[in-house]
Amino acid sequence: MSLVRVTSIDSFSDRATSPTSEPRDRKLSFNPVGEWVPPRPQEELVGAFEVSKTKRLLQVWVAVIYCLLAAGIVFGYAALKPVLISEGVYRDRCTPEEREKHARTCYGQELRLNLMFTIAAVASNVCALPVGTILDRYGPRIAGIIGGLLVALGCITFAFASDLPFDAYISGYLFLSLGGPFVFIPAYQLSNAFPAHSGAILAVLTGAFDSSSAIFLIYRLIYQQSHGHYKLKTFFLIYLIVPTIILLAQIFLMPAESYKTVGEMIQEVEDDGGEFHRFNEEPYSDAHRDHVHEERFGHIDDVATEITELLGSRGGSRHARKEEHKRAISGVWGVLHGRPAWDQIRSPWFVLIALFTVIQMTRINYFVATIRYQYEHLLGDYDQAVRINSFFDVALPVGGIIAIPFIGYILDHTSTLFVLSILITTATTIGVLGLLPYAWAGYANVVLFVFYRPFYYTAVSDYSAKVFGFATFGKVYGLIMCFGGLLNFSQYGLDALTHLAFRNNPIPVNLILLVIALIVGVTLVGYVWRNTLSIKRGLLEEEAEDAREVLMPAATDTL
Repeated sequence: MSLVRVTSIDSFSDRATSPTSEPRDRKLSFNPVGEWVPPRPQEELVGAFEVSKTKRLLQVWVAVIYCLLAAGIVFGYAALKPVLISEGVYRDRCTPEEREKHARTCYGQELRLNLMFTIAAVASNVCALPVGTILDRYGPRIAGIIGGLLVALGCITFAFASDLPFDAYISGYLFLSLGGPFVFIPAYQLSNAFPAHSGAILAVLTGAFDSSSAIFLIYRLIYQQSHGHYKLKTFFLIYLIVPTIILLAQIFLMPAESYKTVGEMIQEVEDDGGEFHRFNEEPYSDAHRDHVHEERFGHIDDVATEITELLGSRGGSRHARKEEHKRAISGVWGVLHGRPAWDQIRSPWFVLIALFTVIQMTRINYFVATIRYQYEHLLGDYDQAVRINSFFDVALPVGGIIAIPFIGYILDHTSTLFVLSILITTATTIGVLGLLPYAWAGYANVVLFVFYRPFYYTAVSDYSAKVFGFATFGKVYGLIMCFGGLLNFSQYGLDALTHLAFRNNPIPVNLILLVIALIVGVTLVGYVWRNTLSIKRGLLEEEAEDAREVLMPAATDTL
């Protein structure tokens, strides 16, 4: 996801004196239900200039650290899974015959472990719905505290899972997955602490989220080095330090309210300008009027100065030109802006991207959950499969970090049609490589996958903002991710299909997913391509119509 970064700061005084001024930028809401819930009591948001630079820097870096440690650790499941198998988690799901043969794992155990990850992955996506609502209504501090408590509950539940009378492994992993979005999403608003560097802050936070999957990799390496003595219980009890840090940071350091965007601060100046005009119409004495004029102009000047310092002397105009370029090159900017959310949801723009998201999220999470046994079957070599799995465990967080600047450049400098075309091409290539029984294909598949995953998620949010607009972003994007998450439960059926119907052969399931994804993807690209042409044709017709209304210089001279 990306936050709205604001426009030019030029001409504050002129704009402030217009009572009919409209904000040229608005805040991006993470609330997916918007006006469907009671409105939040109005509380004063905080301008970044009201907080010291040192404290804002500390807030950003502490958020990066705890996002690195907690935001997306459940997606390091592929690294944790060998430890769970070694510790005998769900070993009771194996038949007596399988246990007597000392099989490394069995169908029942694999299915239950993968179900644990599937539930967590679904919850992580669906959780965007309540997180957005709580963040918008109660602020980032409350959301962050909830996140810290959920992570702590997950640690305690997982640590004592073997002693509890219910399936606490699923419960513990679920709490960890729910805590991640409550920790991560509220951190986005910190990009407004330094508007001139908001893009860099968002990139670092996103990198921290991707890198957090390495936590379980580090634990697995320590576990293997200790020859199995560093137990799950020990790890998760020590890991309780992380939610403790999150809770302390939220209580004593992090802002209770989100920082204002510069657009909101500009709107504040404009509102003051409107009040100024209304005040001039009231029958006050000249002395009182002059006193109020001095106060109002002083406030407007102070806010303008502070915004200029936040953005830099030319930051606002440079940002405005950059945003204008992005909008022009996208080819689809504003196609459904201003339309009611229900009309947007019923449109092919929503249906196609939602279907594409469902398929791709299923493929992504299915691959993460089953990579080892997929390549064990494809290559017929357990040790080679372990090496590919280990490479994947390292490449997943590292690839996400490396991909960030390239993703940003592609989204900012190419059309939405081009971005979708890259997504389809890469997804298809990954699907084909996943069918080949060669080690080189496995490594190539992993490399493409770890770059594709963050690119895909970022591209979907970028598409949603450009096509549907910021006013309904929370509802529309939240619904897309919710659909994708809920239908990820199909992964459980895919596991059963692979083990039972296809006798552990992953090729048929991968082929089915590849074909469906290709059909949906080509349909989406075709629809966007056709509408992009229509949009361009409409713009050219408007320009031609405007040109006909302008008098030629020679015609002017003859008048």
